[in-house]
Amino acid sequence: MKVVVVGGTGLIGSKLVTKLGGRGHEAVAAAPNTGVNTLTGEGLAEVLAGAQVVVDVSNSPSFEPAAVMDFFVTSTRNLLAAEAAAGVGHHVAVSVVGTERMPENGYFAAKIAQERLIETSGVPFSLVHATQFFEFVRSIADEATAEGKTRIAPVRFQPIAGDEVAQAVGRVSVGTPLNGRLEVAGPEQVRMDEFFREALAAWGDAREVVTDPRARYFGSVPGERTLVPGEGAVLGKVRYRDWLDQNAAAGH
Repeated sequence: MKVVVVGGTGLIGSKLVTKLGGRGHEAVAAAPNTGVNTLTGEGLAEVLAGAQVVVDVSNSPSFEPAAVMDFFVTSTRNLLAAEAAAGVGHHVAVSVVGTERMPENGYFAAKIAQERLIETSGVPFSLVHATQFFEFVRSIADEATAEGKTRIAPVRFQPIAGDEVAQAVGRVSVGTPLNGRLEVAGPEQVRMDEFFREALAAWGDAREVVTDPRARYFGSVPGERTLVPGEGAVLGKVRYRDWLDQNAAAGH
């Protein structure tokens, strides 16, 4: 089948295009650098012609609350309207585990708005909620660092390899629409501060990790289980330390 991957040149999108192509599907990467702009609508009608499935793994270029809200609302409205016109039968979007538990967070609020548009669009859909990607762990540490100290809350944390997110999204995209959500997470649930203490040590990073119950996660204070899935989640198999070792061996 023809699957259009919006954000198909990014971290998850590029992996997804490769995996779907390897299974014999026509996977098309749609992004501004391929002539498709979901904010303006440029190229949407052309790329969606003949598509059975659209997978949206795009992300906002800005994380300022108003900008991120505008990105997800505008791009999703344009995409859903173009899908309805093209007769697309399945819209898949990747979101974040815990969005509804931290609605005061600007990014999470924008993802909630995106999901509401999808749920009420009339286009059959599937939402894949993923925990934090291993690939973004360093940026989480950097965001939490001030004056040489990395302040992390002692809450539950269950990150996952981007490759395993792409696998899960690929399976969902060629299946029957869920008209609901699926959660995906890594194999190990740990305390976030302890995870980062071990991760920084593994990187050879001298920053001190300070356990701080009031520490913010991209502007908001997470609760004990804000960032981890509920029962029934699909769990990956790759542990963070093994992923680090594999990437070091591959020269990444």
